[in-house]
Amino acid sequence: MYDRIKTDITQTYYQQHYPNEGQRFVAWYIRNIHGQDAQQARLCITDGADDKQIDAIVIDEDAQAVYVVQGKFIGTGSVDSGPLREVLSSWVQLKDLACLQENANTKLKQRLTDLSLALEDGYDIHFELITTGTLTDSAQNDLATFQKELAESDDLPATLTLVDTEELQRRYDLALLKESPYLKHDLKLEAGKFMNMEIAGTAVVVAAVPLKNCLTIPGIKEGALFQKNVRQSLGLSNSVNKQIKATIYGDRHRDFFFFHNGITAICSRMTLEAGTLHLQGLSVVNGCQSLTTILSCSEKVKKLDETYVMFRFYEIPQHDRADRISISTNSQSTVKPRDLRSNDKRVLALKKAFEQRYPDGQFLSKRGEQIQAGKNSARAIDLGTLGKNLMAWHSQRPNISYSETKIFDKYFEQLFKRDYTPERIAALQDWMTALEPSWGKENPQGLNETLLAMRSYVPYHHLYAISMCFSVASKHTDRVPAPDVAWQQAQAKGIVEWVVSVAATALNFALETAANETQPGGKVFSPVNWIKTKSCLSGITNAISMQLMMMPNIPGGKEKRDALVLDATAFEYRWQAD
Repeated sequence: MYDRIKTDITQTYYQQHYPNEGQRFVAWYIRNIHGQDAQQARLCITDGADDKQIDAIVIDEDAQAVYVVQGKFIGTGSVDSGPLREVLSSWVQLKDLACLQENANTKLKQRLTDLSLALEDGYDIHFELITTGTLTDSAQNDLATFQKELAESDDLPATLTLVDTEELQRRYDLALLKESPYLKHDLKLEAGKFMNMEIAGTAVVVAAVPLKNCLTIPGIKEGALFQKNVRQSLGLSNSVNKQIKATIYGDRHRDFFFFHNGITAICSRMTLEAGTLHLQGLSVVNGCQSLTTILSCSEKVKKLDETYVMFRFYEIPQHDRADRISISTNSQSTVKPRDLRSNDKRVLALKKAFEQRYPDGQFLSKRGEQIQAGKNSARAIDLGTLGKNLMAWHSQRPNISYSETKIFDKYFEQLFKRDYTPERIAALQDWMTALEPSWGKENPQGLNETLLAMRSYVPYHHLYAISMCFSVASKHTDRVPAPDVAWQQAQAKGIVEWVVSVAATALNFALETAANETQPGGKVFSPVNWIKTKSCLSGITNAISMQLMMMPNIPGGKEKRDALVLDATAFEYRWQAD
């Protein structure tokens, strides 16, 4: 965790807004663990002169809790009782808010006003000491003593929690799975059209809900309601959604209840009072296609009477159980391996890190997810495309990149690593953007027509060839260059377009060479079969080696070839995929 945090806080946001590593660490914790956005985190930070041993105050409206945070970012060393005594001091001072506010710095004064209102509303107060170090034995004893003192206090009862490296990792993992935003909804149920029961210790409500009432459920349009779903809306062109729409507009709309499989929703808490179902932490895990289609037909739906859809509401606070329900109930439209991985902790970690590093970017983890307004399309990363890029570049198997099934099933563990940096993700995207014009109708690289006919998967061979240009020039053909280092050097040396051209020429030459070879058993050469074999990769590498070998004979060629040479530290062994 220390290394991850150390890397994350080098991002521009932390460097620009916080003057030292201590504040950056606390800001990282507030954003990643407490789920505050960039602006909220800055509001929470109170660290500085006259901070009265209070680094940050977080007010969680949903949990009705106040968190007073003290951070110690000291690497992995030992932590004595000093920070604990600072927490105890802040607790004592909070008992006299008026006096504390009078002597506090400006940021703390403002935050104490919010804290006072929260305490008046009955919010619980929690003190957190966050550190990447380890408490000494004496500090552990003091922790137990202080926890008891805070808990048994009559005038300001509170909890004191040590958030060390192990607890940081646990909370980070949980934060990745936490639904955000936290949706609440009250649904009026019609008498005689619902059942309330308990199954396997789980509260269950099954109800026939008027179709028009679905329009009032929050989070459909922006997709927040479907965060636990394995995919987002697939659009009205999807065959199932077409049938839903046809039923809504047809003369048998009253049979919608019987034609439809129903909608499955889970929530962290559910209560039924006087016919009204109160839902907290609401998420639909099966029914995204239905609800988005219903919303798209809203004006028609508003006019429908006696048209119902079945809802199954489950009170499921456990994340792992909710994930299993989401996967198991999605069978109406085909669920692909990529869909099943969309909520994986490794994918969510990559998404969080990327979107924090590039605030104008977006990591599209779910099939059907759309780029939000105001986001930079050049920094919109699709999970499926990323998997193909990783396979082509790091596993050096572009001949497998065409298969999402293999990428997200057989090779998922090798490809998706939590510590893969946002800069590398962006660089792979930049390389793909640079080579895309080569595959247009204008055919600027003069690519063989056979290659152009296979443009759905041969561009990943092109990406592979680009990586091999750096490996061959640097005499590390058994290793793979870091895509961000390669991109930065190519940009700095002004050779991006040239590298793309060399790689394209290698593709052409490798194909023509293979086509002219005698085929075993008198078989006819098949470009489609060849491009999916490992032999095509050796042909591409050989073609690159020949081109670079001849570069010194071309004016300015030696300089370009030398510009491809990267330091040995920029290379690593390929990720095994076969």
